[in-house]
Amino acid sequence: MSKIKEMKFDIKLQNHFWFWGLFFLMNFLRWGAYFNDYGYSLKSNILEFSLHIPLVYFNLYFLIPRYVLTSKYYKYSLALLLSLMVVYLLKTGLTYYIISEDIWPEANREYKPFELNHIVAVCIGEIYVLAIASTVYLTLIWLNERERNRAIKENQSKIELKYLKNQIQPHFFFNTLNNLYALSLESSDKVPDVIIKLSKLMEYVLYDIEGTKFVPLINEINYIQNYIEIEKLRFENVEVSINIDSNIDEIKVPPLLFISLVENAFKHGGINNDNLKIKINCKVINGTTLSFEILNNFVLSQHTKTKKGIGLINTKKRLKLIFKNKYTLEQKIKFNYYITRLQIPIHNED
Repeated sequence: MSKIKEMKFDIKLQNHFWFWGLFFLMNFLRWGAYFNDYGYSLKSNILEFSLHIPLVYFNLYFLIPRYVLTSKYYKYSLALLLSLMVVYLLKTGLTYYIISEDIWPEANREYKPFELNHIVAVCIGEIYVLAIASTVYLTLIWLNERERNRAIKENQSKIELKYLKNQIQPHFFFNTLNNLYALSLESSDKVPDVIIKLSKLMEYVLYDIEGTKFVPLINEINYIQNYIEIEKLRFENVEVSINIDSNIDEIKVPPLLFISLVENAFKHGGINNDNLKIKINCKVINGTTLSFEILNNFVLSQHTKTKKGIGLINTKKRLKLIFKNKYTLEQKIKFNYYITRLQIPIHNED
């Protein structure tokens, strides 16, 4: 019927006992000191808490789920008022017959049952207990629910991240196998070299990065270099340079994060381009940010605009999931060069 009703067992039974035990102890000491009569305080609090506790749980587990969470506030108010009247009758009667004929010693004058001031005082006292207990209970429920939602969201992000990473792998190998097929049709002697390098790439993907969130940047650079060597076998005239301007030995990055950017440089730069030039720059900025930049020349023609592949789309989704808004990905054209610059926070090895 409601979240509260569904989650009522989330709070351990021992915590209920702790709450009521401490609440009882504080009231016992408070009124015992006030009257200088701890015997009377013990008896009156035992009586009152025997009524407080059922009323609190009746309110939390029945009235709130049935009326408040269904927006039936008028019915809730009426039901609560009737409950308070029942508690008043029980408390007044039991106090009179069991504890003392003075049903309200706190008032410093004698009151008779059903006097307005006495009714109001008892009802306010019960509402006070309801407010304290309900606030504590609902706060704990809210904290538990927030933690549960956080865990669900984190789990969903992990699943989506794994899905996106798994998409990148088939996408890349599909392209490489196409290249290998084209070479085999030509009976090229480059085929064995392609197969060896492809096996190294597959070993990295299937074993080296399996189940890891971050990998050493140097491993990713080696992976990119193997990929470049395969692409060099496919392109007749291509120049690729990798410049690393900083110490990257202890830097870690999400696996397969940069490969889509390198793929795009070959894919779009190689169209109608007899002299493809690619430059990769990697450096650390201010000790906190890793900059990964790729520049490739291209030949402007009617074929320049191509359908956007899933590689770059997935890279953007992964960046959003991993780094939230703490990254920048810029793409621009300058002097017939296509420039892609990615900057992400540095993840150092612990």
